[in-house]
Amino acid sequence: MANGANNIPERLTNFRIYNEAEDLLGVSDVELPELSYMTDTINGAGLAGEVESPVIGHFQSMGTTLNWRTIEKKAVSLLDMKAHLITARGAQQSYNASDGAWKTVPVRCTMKCMPKQLNAGKFEVGATTDTSTEFEVVYLKLFIDNREVLEIDKFNYKCVINGKDILAPVRVAMGLN
Repeated sequence: MANGANNIPERLTNFRIYNEAEDLLGVSDVELPELSYMTDTINGAGLAGEVESPVIGHFQSMGTTLNWRTIEKKAVSLLDMKAHLITARGAQQSYNASDGAWKTVPVRCTMKCMPKQLNAGKFEVGATTDTSTEFEVVYLKLFIDNREVLEIDKFNYKCVINGKDILAPVRVAMGLN
C-alpha cells in the first residue's frame, strides 16, 4: 500500500481562532464557507438536454459564521467596516491502522472577511447567549498537514487547487499577467 494509505482521518481534536494580529479571538466555533462554483445552463443544438456548466475558478458568495458562547467584545469589534483576516488553526486526529498509532495533523484556514451581521443572541439564566457574527469571505486559504491545498482570492482572480492555479490562463487572457 502507498505510504499513508492506512491513515484514517477521525476528527478535529481542537482549534483556536485568531485575528490578523494573531490575537486569540475567544471561545467560538466556526462555520466554514460552502464552496459552490458559479454555473450557467448550457442548452441547444448539439446537446441532448441541459448542462449546468461551472464557470472556471468563479465561486458563488462564500460566507462564514463565528458562533460565540457569550457576547464578546471582539465579536462586536469585528463589525468594524473593514476586511478582517481570521485564521482558524486546528489539530486533526488520524489513526494509522498499520502501526496502531494516532497522528496529529495540523490544519489551518485563513479567511479575509467583510462583516455582514452580528446576532447578539439572547439572555437566559445559566445559558449561553448564542451570539454569532456573519461575514462574506473574499479570500480563503486552506492548509492540511502544512501543505497548501486551496487558495481562492476573488479580487485578484486566483483559484489554486492542490498547486494548480486554474485562473492563470484567464488572467493572461485578460492582460493581468
